[in-house]
Parts: sequence; C-alpha cells; structure tokens
Amino acid sequence: MWDDFGARFPVTVLQLENCQVTANIKTVRKDGSEYHAVQLAASDRPEKNTTNQMLGHFKKAGVPAKRIVKEFSITPDAHVPVAMEGTTLSAVHFVPGQYVDIISNSIGKGFQGGMKRWGFKGLRASHGVSVSHRSSGAIGAHQDPGRVWPGKKMSGHMGNVRRTTQNLYVARVDSALNLIFVRGCLAGVDDAHVLVRDAKKKMLSVTKVNYEKGNLDKLLPKGVVDLPFPAGTKEMAAQLPAIIVAPPSRTTSPFTPRE
Repeated sequence: MWDDFGARFPVTVLQLENCQVTANIKTVRKDGSEYHAVQLAASDRPEKNTTNQMLGHFKKAGVPAKRIVKEFSITPDAHVPVAMEGTTLSAVHFVPGQYVDIISNSIGKGFQGGMKRWGFKGLRASHGVSVSHRSSGAIGAHQDPGRVWPGKKMSGHMGNVRRTTQNLYVARVDSALNLIFVRGCLAGVDDAHVLVRDAKKKMLSVTKVNYEKGNLDKLLPKGVVDLPFPAGTKEMAAQLPAIIVAPPSRTTSPFTPRE
C-alpha cells in the first residue's frame, strides 16, 4: 500500500471467516484465582466432516460447524454473550492505529542439516576434507559424560512450529469484506489460520504502566481514541464506515530533501 506521501509499505491481509462466539469460560485455579476466557470459532465446514461431539457443542451455541476453535483469555468484565445464533465478530474489533500480535505456524522445511537449520559454518570446502563439507562435526564429549548433552544443535526437523509476530501495526480495516490490513509480514503459508490479539508489549504493558503513573492521555497509541468493548460485533460494524484507515504515521515527506 501507499501512504499520503506516496511512500510504499508492505501489508498482510487477514480475513475473518464468520468468526462467532461459542462459549464463555470461567475456571477457578488451585490458588483461588479465576481464569476467564472467551471461546471463538471460525471458518464454516460441512457437518459430515465434523465429529458428533463438536456438532453438539456448535448446536448448543447456535452456530454452524467450524474448522477452528480457540479461546482467548480476557478480564472478568469482558465476556461476550453467546446469542441465539452466536455473536459474530467483525474486523472493526481491531482499530486502525493499534498494534497486534499474530500467532501462526511457520512454514515446514522438513529434515534439514546443521548448516541450514542452525547457520553452522561447515567444514573446509577446499583441501583436507573428504565429502564432509556440510557435516556438523563432532557432537559428543569424552568418556565423561559419555553422552550427548540435551539441546545439542544437530540436524533434524525444521519449521512448522508455533511463532508469534509481535507489534504489527493495523493500517486499515474493511468491515464490508471483514479484512484486516497489518503492516509487515508474519510466519506461515498463505491461507493459513492465524490468531490475532492485542499486542502485549506496545498495547497492554504500555497501557498498564501509564495507568499506574496517572497518564490517562497515553493509555492508547497515538491516533486511537477508543477500543470496542467487550468486542467489535457485526452490529457495531453496520454503524461505522465500510473502510477505516489508520491516521498517517509520517509528518514529512520522505522524498523531500532535508534542509
């Protein structure tokens, strides 16, 4: 995309596929504290490919069968009601100008050697090495300890692990198509399921520190007036413009020479 000054920046487009609330969770821990969470389900799937146990769960919530079901921890006052047909969340749940963390599975690379997996230098590529240029070398010790230490960097399966990309800037929101434009890239293949939450560092931690200091005017990022509470629903999106763009982050043109 391009900003108001014509400077290009990369974005990743995320889409909400009929994301609905299926349950509200409250658990009392052993120490007496309470755990609160809201369970969300997204991306409709055929009933014939869904287990009977999950079909019963979806029927109780009044939503069609879904492909992915996840829960997000919340505060005790942020529970979202489960309506007769399931409360549907919209892309306006995230406000342009805020920061988010996105959780996804990285691209699987299969079985890889030590040079590709860990960035090892390898052995000499000229003289003195016989068909062992990319070998990892010795991995053990002497008779004591007589074993390979746990966590030793060796060849093995690479990729396809859970990764969190932090502090991605929400540049644009399209409530008509339920699209979220975040600035930057994230791990994983195209068309994969991802989890999006408020940024822990640039949103939650900063807000907590400023609130304790009494800086009430610095609770939210610059340009963000308010956040939907407890959630941005489809009904809320109907009262807002179809496309909402974040305020410009640049104050001067990058193409104008500095004096």
